[in-house]
Amino acid sequence: MHFTSEQHLDGSVLEREFTLGEIPGILWSPASASAPVPLILLGHPPLGLREMYPRLVARARHAAAEGFATATIELPGSGDRPRWAAFDQARADLRRVMEAGEPVSDEIVDALVLPLVEKSVPEWQTALDALLSLPEIGGPVGYSGGVISIGIRLAVVEPRIAAAGLFAGTFVPRAMFEEARQITIPLHVLLQWDDEGNDRQAALDLFDAFGSKEKTLHANMGGHTGVPQFAGDAANQFFTRHLK
Repeated sequence: MHFTSEQHLDGSVLEREFTLGEIPGILWSPASASAPVPLILLGHPPLGLREMYPRLVARARHAAAEGFATATIELPGSGDRPRWAAFDQARADLRRVMEAGEPVSDEIVDALVLPLVEKSVPEWQTALDALLSLPEIGGPVGYSGGVISIGIRLAVVEPRIAAAGLFAGTFVPRAMFEEARQITIPLHVLLQWDDEGNDRQAALDLFDAFGSKEKTLHANMGGHTGVPQFAGDAANQFFTRHLK
């Protein structure tokens, strides 16, 4: 891990950009922390860190106020990373059928999501190795938001993740439902009831499939970008219960 920049945000949050090989990332930590703090990995859609930064830093500020460090990395094929032709084609296919008002086929969902999961999860694990080697970062670790299929896979294969807050706002391949049944960690799932890009019934079926004994569905009226502030507060309370 190589840190490339550092700045203080309002004196309360230390923001450091870093690289892991070709992978850019950002680490936020409470500036006043005197002991190692728990870590939350911030997932996000594959739109690039520059585009997602305003939403990510807002989440990081709220988490720092609760005593958490947070970190994120650039997803494959997005932002400043090399283009990924197959992923770009899958996104174009999805955009085409949605604009035409046609149903989104399993083939399109699989082509879009499954390769992204396969590439992204090992990168998140590499980032986690590097982050946990820092003296100011302790444990346990949580995962929050982003592409829900990435969160599902991480929750299954990464034993260092103790709790996950997932956003039911992206297409989920049918194969991920079987993986969802293997999850045992506590889950907090956010669902926007009127999300124009999400199949509500599929999201409810996925929640039912999760194998965790402790799982909570937090549903709110509104579209994909209409998440109310109190929903974020509830997610922070969830992580406070399970990571502290």
